[in-house]
Amino acid sequence: MFISGQTAWNERKEIVGDSVLEQARQAFRNLEKAMEAAGGTLKDVVALRIYIVGYQAESGTAVGTALREFFSGNPPASTWIGVFALAVPEFLIEIEATAVLD
Repeated sequence: MFISGQTAWNERKEIVGDSVLEQARQAFRNLEKAMEAAGGTLKDVVALRIYIVGYQAESGTAVGTALREFFSGNPPASTWIGVFALAVPEFLIEIEATAVLD
């Protein structure tokens, strides 16, 4: 299963958070909801691509913190990509995932 475009929007299309950490947490919550809707869990995720606007060391720390909150133990393989901008100017992060469902 391929999941794209998980950002900091909540169910009302409001952006949650103005920091990378807050937006990463919301994007991971959205990913978790998408996995559940497909009949899976975050344990089924095998790869992540994480796009981070204006990547700096602090951004990496924030994303790593959120990642460990949602993927305890052995997180999936991930690629972190620094980008200039995303589709909505207020977005600071976007997550794509690949999952294997039984």
